[in-house]
Amino acid sequence: MSTRTDALAQQPVQDTTTGQGPARLPARASGGSAWTLVARREVMVKLTDRSFLVGTAVTLALIVGGLALQVVLSGHTSTSKIVASSPAAVTMVDKLAGQASTLDKSVKVELVRSPSDAAARAAVQDEDADAWLRQTSSGWELTTKESADTSLLTVVQQVVRADTIDRNADAAGTTLAALEQGSTVATTQLVGDAKESQLSQLMGFAFAFLFYIAALTFGITLASSVVEEKQSRIVEIIAGAIPLRQLLAGKIAGNTVLAVGQMAIYVGVAMVGLAFTDYSGLIAGVSGTVGWFLAFFLAGFVALSCLWAVAGALASRTEDLQSTQMPVTMLVMLMFFGGMFLDGTFRTIASFVPPVSALLMPIRMLDGGVAWWEPVLAMVLLVGFALLLVLAAERVYRRALMQTGGKLSLKEAWRLED
Repeated sequence: MSTRTDALAQQPVQDTTTGQGPARLPARASGGSAWTLVARREVMVKLTDRSFLVGTAVTLALIVGGLALQVVLSGHTSTSKIVASSPAAVTMVDKLAGQASTLDKSVKVELVRSPSDAAARAAVQDEDADAWLRQTSSGWELTTKESADTSLLTVVQQVVRADTIDRNADAAGTTLAALEQGSTVATTQLVGDAKESQLSQLMGFAFAFLFYIAALTFGITLASSVVEEKQSRIVEIIAGAIPLRQLLAGKIAGNTVLAVGQMAIYVGVAMVGLAFTDYSGLIAGVSGTVGWFLAFFLAGFVALSCLWAVAGALASRTEDLQSTQMPVTMLVMLMFFGGMFLDGTFRTIASFVPPVSALLMPIRMLDGGVAWWEPVLAMVLLVGFALLLVLAAERVYRRALMQTGGKLSLKEAWRLED
């Protein structure tokens, strides 16, 4: 049997997982170097795969586009033309024009005079003006063709209210400042400030989303590669050239290098983009957490890759993958939703439980209030879990991969003899 497989290993083998032609395997690669050959090939095949490159480029474009939109919106000023048809309205719109940018830097007001109410209404109807401000018996009324812009409406309400109260206070022999004394409500928070909280929420979602996409994309590709090699019987030829544990190690290593490299590019581009937004001053404060995220992603992805490889080995046909990989898919979804919705004590506890901790601990670190030893402990537990999973997955993978009689359960694969 050894002579036959060694001879077969010398023959060109059609790569059914990539469709990129024959791949020649050595007669019998040494145990120390076999996994590096597999890993190198996994990386090179992926780097020459058009769909992978296009997907990476599209994701980068979305990240850059989202940050560019943030920059544009933060510096965007909308000019609203408000028509006035009475002296009182003209005075009020003048005050709006002078105070709008102070109250909201995205709002600018321009006065449009009208000889009559009918002409003012027509100007709004014909979209020559954005709104018509007029005084009524009960106060002021802002008329727009459709729904009023929220920012503009807020500014108009603030200016009109302040002006009206000021005039009423003057008539009562007092001042607006005296009437409003002690009525303001300031906001503070125990950890960070409002802008830091916004950035933490934004980055927390980005961490969860990118982890989820990477785990599914590379995981499903890995499982599909395993089952296609098994279904086409190519794995029997490969097994004559390298030990199966080396094949597993190479596949996990290659996909991990690709996933972590891709994630590092995404994160690097996002951090550079943040430098051009209102959050630029907070980048230094979150850079350490970003480094922790990449480290947790590395350990977490290794653990998940073992499960994806086992899912592929348990299947005998591509059609079996839907059921064998379902538990892993559900686990990844659980991690994503846990990162998004877990809170309080449950969130704290889950941030130490592998593999969920791979996502939850970096998100907790973004929120602040995490002691230095917490990510260290979570990382130690995650790495230990990943190592145990590698050992268990190697046993199942090695025993199930050569079984082509049908889909196996995890229990059946575990009990198989070598």
